[in-house]
Amino acid sequence: MKILLVMPDACIHKLKIGSFRMSFREAPLTLTTLAALVPKELNANIKIVDESVEDIPFQEQFDLVGISCLTGTSIRAYEIADYFRRQGAVIVLGGVHVSLRPEEAARHANSIVIGFAEQTWPELLADFTNKQLKDIYRGNNVSLFELPLPRRDLQKRFGYTMPQTVFATRGCHGHCSFCTVPAVPFGWHTRPVGEVIQEIRLLPRRRFAFNDVNLVSDRDYAMELFTALIPLKKKWGGLASLSLADDSELLDVIARSGCQYLLLGFESIKQSSLGELNKGFNRAENYRNAMRAFHNHNIVVQGCFIFGMDDDNKDIFSNTVDAINDLQIDIPRFAIYTPYPGTDIFSMMKSQNRILHESWQYYDTQHVVFQPAQMTPDELYTGFSWAYQKTFSKTLLLKRTLISPHPVISFLGNTAYRLYVDKLKRKAQSISAFRSVPGLMPLAQECNTLLTANSCLNTGGQRG
Repeated sequence: MKILLVMPDACIHKLKIGSFRMSFREAPLTLTTLAALVPKELNANIKIVDESVEDIPFQEQFDLVGISCLTGTSIRAYEIADYFRRQGAVIVLGGVHVSLRPEEAARHANSIVIGFAEQTWPELLADFTNKQLKDIYRGNNVSLFELPLPRRDLQKRFGYTMPQTVFATRGCHGHCSFCTVPAVPFGWHTRPVGEVIQEIRLLPRRRFAFNDVNLVSDRDYAMELFTALIPLKKKWGGLASLSLADDSELLDVIARSGCQYLLLGFESIKQSSLGELNKGFNRAENYRNAMRAFHNHNIVVQGCFIFGMDDDNKDIFSNTVDAINDLQIDIPRFAIYTPYPGTDIFSMMKSQNRILHESWQYYDTQHVVFQPAQMTPDELYTGFSWAYQKTFSKTLLLKRTLISPHPVISFLGNTAYRLYVDKLKRKAQSISAFRSVPGLMPLAQECNTLLTANSCLNTGGQRG
């Protein structure tokens, strides 16, 4: 049996030198985990391809093709699925967008998977082998005990700046209005701490990343996990809630466990906008103390900010850039408010006729897909682009690097976004380009995709 597992090109920040491609992100776990879940008795020939860093082998024949997609990569996923289906392969689609839009995805697949794959994927493969494949598989209640180790041996070598990735939890206790995690309500799950620690112990390199949405969503679990991690003397990074800064005991344990950087969702410098996001537990007036707490523990902060909430006007861009410089955030990151399908904000804006279109390839936090309240779509995109260009000037990039707790980490992160700024300048893509011709402008060449004009671009990923 020949199995191909694919993640469509998310066009994330990457280094390209000739045919060589390296992503500036950590290695995704989706494909390596699915490969590990293939029963050994199938004796399958498995190939995994993250299209962001390598080409899809369209010239090869496969018995089964599994594709995982976000909203921003769903159109490309359907293109890939339709191509291989015409070649006679059986197509399986999964991922968060499939859980959000199952009827849509089903039109491009022989079978779809909703929810977690730990149970449903082996079951699906058994049914496929016995020619009893079902149209839909649902993984609502899943055990995260005794999981096989991801097939990192199948992962592209030198494809990622952080090739070793681990997860300990699934889900989040938050209910942020923009996030798809609560929109696919599969609950909160944790792996046994001992199993997570054993997997980390077996990693051949010292540095790794957690890809959990919020590592500190369950404080008791986090304390147990990071206390157990201390003796391993590893170095790691991950995602957490800004509220961690207020928990000195947990923050101290996390720092002693080897944490070197955290991605934190500041989201806005305006408390009113934080309330709109259902993230009022962030207190803008406490940002300075939070940054001081993280830096005192030698933790680099990647701070994320969103533009386009209803209380945002055109001053938000310059005010945010000034605040970032004042707060000494090590690696700033900007996103455009994006109402993903299935979220509360999408339903609200749909009822208000503010959704500009449902061309999912633009639902990537880097394009305007709705009508803002206090500015035009052009003004929102222009301000977003200006903030990136201003923040990642060579002078400010160097300054952030020199004062960062870990200059090498800060330099790599800032350089990745500096390259993205150069791309913004070259492409100069704004919402006005959407309206220059009927439908959407062709973008296939941008992402080196192969079939139609409506391909993906600049997907930062669906994040919580």
